[in-house]
Amino acid sequence: MFLVDDILFFPAKSLLWIFREIHNAVQQEQKSESESLTTELSELYMMLETGRITEQEFDKRESEILDRLDAIQENG
Repeated sequence: MFLVDDILFFPAKSLLWIFREIHNAVQQEQKSESESLTTELSELYMMLETGRITEQEFDKRESEILDRLDAIQENG
């Protein structure tokens, strides 16, 4: 009887496994992007402190980065 159950439920179990793998890949991608944005934000602060960019440029880019981080957190 267990063999019949395994055969009948194999398609459903396979789909669940695929969806779990997709979900895990998305989570890893979001974590990676979040870390990348945090690094970019740190570099942006360093550029401001060393005078390589103006405050206006800093404000614009910082706002873009923070908006992207917020979007990631809302989806995560």
